[in-house]
Order: sequence, then C-alpha cells, then structure tokens
Amino acid sequence: DHTDCRVIRVTVTRPAPDVVRIAVVDKCRTLPVPRTAGSDDERGRGLAVVEECAWRWGADRLPWGKRVWGELRCGIDG
Repeated sequence: DHTDCRVIRVTVTRPAPDVVRIAVVDKCRTLPVPRTAGSDDERGRGLAVVEECAWRWGADRLPWGKRVWGELRCGIDG
C-alpha cells in the first residue's frame, strides 16, 4: 500500500547513464516513515524492500503531494 489516494502516478526515468529511477507520486503530503514489521504483520515492509533493492531512495514533498523514489544502478556495456 502506497497511499489512500485513489490516483497515483508511476514514473521511470534515467537521471544518469547508469541510473534508473522509479518513482510513485500521489496527492498525499504525508511522507513515508520506515518501520520494522513484525513476523505476523501484513503491512509495513514496503520501504524495507525498497531500501534493500535500491542503490538509494528518498521522498520529496511537492506543492500538491509527494514523490517516493528509488534508484537502481545499471551496468554500462562498452
């Protein structure tokens, strides 16, 4: 679960030749807070997964909501 908002936008960009950024944007201004989920919890693992998979991640407040993003480093051939 990313948000209670009904509409989200997912973007995939390439801010550098060796970086892919995946971001989720919504109209809720509340920034996410990492937490430790218990073994029986059905929620609360999303940011832990992002942190484990991403080279780096973050959240930005926007004038009308927020953007949560993670960046993956890619190998460059050549």
